[in-house]
Amino acid sequence: MSKALMVTMLMFACNRTPATTPVQTTQTQTQTQAGGPRVIFPDKFVVHVEIAANEELRAQGLMFRDQLRPGTGMLFFFPEDGDYPFWMKNTHIPLDMIWIDSNKKIAHIAHDVPPCKIDDCPNYPPNATARYVLEVAGGVAKQHALKNGDQLQFAGTENVVAQ
Repeated sequence: MSKALMVTMLMFACNRTPATTPVQTTQTQTQTQAGGPRVIFPDKFVVHVEIAANEELRAQGLMFRDQLRPGTGMLFFFPEDGDYPFWMKNTHIPLDMIWIDSNKKIAHIAHDVPPCKIDDCPNYPPNATARYVLEVAGGVAKQHALKNGDQLQFAGTENVVAQ
């Protein structure tokens, strides 16, 4: 077959209008596709999270946010286990900071950490080894009775690589 004929056939095939077949999805598929990264608490409460997996995103964190929608937060990934203190510089809302170990168990919680409006903001150290830190609106940890040792679940984070 000549190249010209083959190109013509390919063009015809590519320009053809495909038959419309409705795509059926189950509710589970739709939730998974639309769910994005999330953390699930022991009481099954779901927190949809933004991911901070590199130095620049971890440094920015939730700075300059005036609010967090209910059921949302930020999940910080670190490349290795460590003792990672956090601070609240330029953060406008109180937050709960939840340090999580590499087994996804809560290692430490700082409740209702206040915003910092000065240049020399205090650090909030966990005094515990962690791989992740979850920030949610102040009061969420208490509302869901979170405590050290609680097992959390991560979903939609399988391909995140901390840098």
